[in-house]
Amino acid sequence: MDCPGFPDAALLIVGHGSSANSDSAAPVREHAARLRQRGLFRSVHEAFWRQEPFVTGVRTRITAPRVFILPFFISEGYFSEEVIPRALGFEPGPDWRRTRSEKGQTWVYCRAVGTHESMTHVLLARARQAVEEAPFPRAPSPRETTLFIAGHGTGQNENSRKAIERQVNLIASLQLYAAVHPCFIEEAPLISGCYQLAQTRSVVLVPFFTSDGLHVREDIPVLLGEPADRVREQLKNGRPTWRNPTERWGKRIWCARSVGSEPLLAEVILQRVQEAARWLEDEPQAQPLASH
Repeated sequence: MDCPGFPDAALLIVGHGSSANSDSAAPVREHAARLRQRGLFRSVHEAFWRQEPFVTGVRTRITAPRVFILPFFISEGYFSEEVIPRALGFEPGPDWRRTRSEKGQTWVYCRAVGTHESMTHVLLARARQAVEEAPFPRAPSPRETTLFIAGHGTGQNENSRKAIERQVNLIASLQLYAAVHPCFIEEAPLISGCYQLAQTRSVVLVPFFTSDGLHVREDIPVLLGEPADRVREQLKNGRPTWRNPTERWGKRIWCARSVGSEPLLAEVILQRVQEAARWLEDEPQAQPLASH
């Protein structure tokens, strides 16, 4: 992607993080490092809600005239649209303003990375990669494969489900796969039912999560039929909890890595920032920006 860069701006990537599993922060750190190396911003920072460095303490550490905040979340839900922006001094609500000025700085709160239209390409890349890395006994074509997009699902946040269902509809419209379905950990259709739902022998499941955390490494393998004790033992020993492909109940299933660690996401982050930069151009009431 050809990006003009933002030499007067800082980029802050904010993730949920976890006090129980520090690995959940890895994708945020990896993308921040990737973008830092490209030198497109004055500085690139990462922060988290549940682990250090905490988002609540980051405001005093960034000195650039402009600060773009990128919520590294799949959906525009409770954390990405309420908790995080409020912690950064915004006033979230219906049609809330995503730009604010403070002490000579302009802060811009981007939309969640997972709701960008380019996530379709990221999901497809993950699905292809899973099969290409383990084409045993041969790599099935997409036309003879059922694709599942897996999410957490929750009755408390319908946007989580909407983000996945939107991607399912977009990918299905491309007519690449025999069928495309959503599935969830906590909502119907459940991940455990994908064997019955799939009409093809070959199945690929892509976790629509921001990291290969415990949902991806523990919950999904168990829901796909792996014994819980074995999965926990593999986790304890730092070994993979799923082997591609696995034969079960007449199906051959590949489980991809989460979309969060896909390198293409760095480009999606940049597209979100460019989108947010245009908001400033359209807001004459915004604080004048330093020229560089």
